[in-house]
Amino acid sequence: MFSREEIAKVLQEENLDRPIIVMGWVRSFRNSQFIALNDGSTNNNLQIVVNQEIIDADTIKKIATGAAIGVEGKLIASQGKGQKVEVTADKITIFGECDGEKYPLQLKNRPSLEYLREIAHLRFRTNTFGAVFRVRHALSFAIHQFFNDRGFFYLHSPIITASDAEGAGEMFRVTTLPMDNLPKNEVGEIDYSKDFFAKATNLTVSGQLEGELAATALGKVYTFGPTFRAENSNTSRHLAEFWMIEPEVAFYDIENNMDLAEDLLQSIIRYAMKHCADDLAFLNQRLEDEEKQKPQNERMEMGLLEKLEFVVNNRFERITYTDAIDILLNSAHYKKKKFQYEVKWGIDLQSEHERYLVEKHFKKPVIVTNYPKDIKAFYMRMNTDEKTVAAMDILAPGIGEIVGGSQREERLDKLIKRMDEMHVPTHEMEWYLDTRRFGSCPHAGFGLGFERMVQFVTGMTNIRDVIPFPRTPGNAA
Repeated sequence: MFSREEIAKVLQEENLDRPIIVMGWVRSFRNSQFIALNDGSTNNNLQIVVNQEIIDADTIKKIATGAAIGVEGKLIASQGKGQKVEVTADKITIFGECDGEKYPLQLKNRPSLEYLREIAHLRFRTNTFGAVFRVRHALSFAIHQFFNDRGFFYLHSPIITASDAEGAGEMFRVTTLPMDNLPKNEVGEIDYSKDFFAKATNLTVSGQLEGELAATALGKVYTFGPTFRAENSNTSRHLAEFWMIEPEVAFYDIENNMDLAEDLLQSIIRYAMKHCADDLAFLNQRLEDEEKQKPQNERMEMGLLEKLEFVVNNRFERITYTDAIDILLNSAHYKKKKFQYEVKWGIDLQSEHERYLVEKHFKKPVIVTNYPKDIKAFYMRMNTDEKTVAAMDILAPGIGEIVGGSQREERLDKLIKRMDEMHVPTHEMEWYLDTRRFGSCPHAGFGLGFERMVQFVTGMTNIRDVIPFPRTPGNAA
């Protein structure tokens, strides 16, 4: 059983007219003779030609779309069009039958993405999701390779934490206390001293603060793990559980930070383009077919592959937040009142603003810097104007913000002042403040939302379609 060959390699094979064993799932079975077999290693199927004089009729009856089979036969040059090689089957083993009347992934049905989200446990078997998750794997590997090649250390930050790095408060509580009989203290509040960790704890929203601790000793670190937000946002851009890549680097300023982020994005896209060429070609064609269904004025100006090529071959535009607001205020879009949300200095840019800057004005990824301090987190370094902080966001076509980061505030007095202003309890963050008391240094980092990165590279429009099992409001199946 374990001597099988993967179809991705078989399709490139030059050594023909030899015995072979392949295994996989039937994608289609035509004329009781031609099986399209797929084992998940590639989007391309291997054609199996059934020798009806050798294979018994009972076995042939059990070959149906979705069935898992093993094939022993000979690898030969294909007699038909569309494939270079095929296998003539001398023996077929049925590992798992599939009832065609009940199987929801019949070729003739072409289920929608919305329907496939309802059967997420089966959607891996479709061409679209096979391609998406092979690309996701490639991007994940490329990220680790990128940082390893540059001397970074991979840090496993905690999933259970007592701190809120963002100050957002939208966190999932972790507790072992009995929900039907919560212990209370003398003032009627929940007594977390009776809980497992003897204090209130949550699922992490970020590994950044822990990353800062390690960076001020190891120099260059990154985290890559799951993060959680209890936002009741039922949109195509939000998940309750998602993955983040968060590098932190000592002796970095905001310019170094932007250079690193741009280099990371371009490097991992190049890797995916090289190692997932077939999958990206398939997704490119899928997106083209989708775009043809839209009115001309709503279609993307670039195809998927064209967009990826453009991103890896061009420097990102860099502008300040103030410049961004000026561009929006002077745009025809604003003057014709096409923005849903208001535009003025001090707002947190909405997705429609970000996408206008990227898709309409600059027509390439944009890095926006120096945001108003009042809309950013306490740990971002105050600029000399005392109004803005050394923050940076990278905005990508089709998505908006894909990276958010900053130079961190390394000056103890200014950090404490900001924490007081934003009501972040310093007594609970003494461990964090110690990095500023003992050998503080300039440092910077950012967070890259992995699912949004996968969205960008695959062209998928809904973030729920680029994570294996999406966790969203009302859905934890």
